[in-house]
Amino acid sequence: MSPFDPNEQRTVFRILDANANRAVEGMRVIEDFARFVLEDRAIAAEAKAIRHEICALLAPSLDHLLAGRDLPHDVGTQIDAPGEYHRDSLASVAKASGKRVEQALRCLEEYSKLQREGWGEQFEAMRYRVYALNQQVARRLHRKPRLADCRLCVLVDGARSSTDFERLVTELVAAEVDLLQLRDKSLPDRALLERVRQARRLTRSTSTLLIVNDRPDLARLADADGVQLGQGDLSIADARSLLPEGAIVGVSTHSLPELERALRDGADYVGCGPVFPSQTKEFEHFPGLEYLGAVQSAVPGIPAFAIGGITLENLSQVLETGFSRIAVGQAVIGAVQPGCAARALRQALLPPPRNGISASDQGGCARTQAAAGAAKGSKNEA
Repeated sequence: MSPFDPNEQRTVFRILDANANRAVEGMRVIEDFARFVLEDRAIAAEAKAIRHEICALLAPSLDHLLAGRDLPHDVGTQIDAPGEYHRDSLASVAKASGKRVEQALRCLEEYSKLQREGWGEQFEAMRYRVYALNQQVARRLHRKPRLADCRLCVLVDGARSSTDFERLVTELVAAEVDLLQLRDKSLPDRALLERVRQARRLTRSTSTLLIVNDRPDLARLADADGVQLGQGDLSIADARSLLPEGAIVGVSTHSLPELERALRDGADYVGCGPVFPSQTKEFEHFPGLEYLGAVQSAVPGIPAFAIGGITLENLSQVLETGFSRIAVGQAVIGAVQPGCAARALRQALLPPPRNGISASDQGGCARTQAAAGAAKGSKNEA
């Protein structure tokens, strides 16, 4: 580093002070946005951590930074940018603050090289963390409208024939299932891709989202809405590299450490379980209802689906944990009338309509509707 005369050094401190304040204030805006708008604990925690690290890094020079302030002679205080004082939404506030922090950290990175060895590298590392953080915020903003009202995910396999599969998917779409997840370990890749494309054709332009289990490559080829990953599958980052921008990525979790890792890596939603023994998958360990309660306490805000052996008969136990989203398989596709079973579960998950059961929910589903009412009654009595 070249030696400075006192005026040059004072100028460096003025620049560092201005940009440190800009970065810290911007991170606080993002932190509050994550807390109160996204209700995302992981994003809020990372924003807070970066904010504190900036303060800690500059703390030894705080006296010099404060001494360098000269607001009466700062020409920048008189410069306004077009649109600087206008924001049209909460999201626009977060986006503008995120860009401001990136720019401030770039200035800190460059000018701090003139002040102390190693600062440039540390501010550079922070800048890349903010890039990743802003990307997570953008993804949360994109996914929020799509997943906010989703309550019921139904897992289906490829069925015995294309005709059977089409009949099942058509019935579930008509029942307004929120997410349809295609999971089949037995079909060869070519046949599985045909099923995904068939499901895409049937769900396109409907309210039902199509998710493919484990296979981001097939999800992309069929233009599905996203993919569900297990703990042994590709990482979220690798899956996103294969998927188009905006695709949904969910992750199955069985413990709080797995859940926290999924959130750090940018999962759009999580599956939590298994809650009860299931007919479709075997597990040695069942995190159960206790895990659901821990999830509700630890990570409010992110869409989380309880999964594993859930039926109308035991749904009230799931609802009592605070969960209002479930993923089911046999409870729907193993029913005599899958569409009726799906409607009954959806009714049990949603607040009761003001005028009672709608006409579209009746038509031959009286038995399952009565079971849905019983599930809700158990929740209300608890």
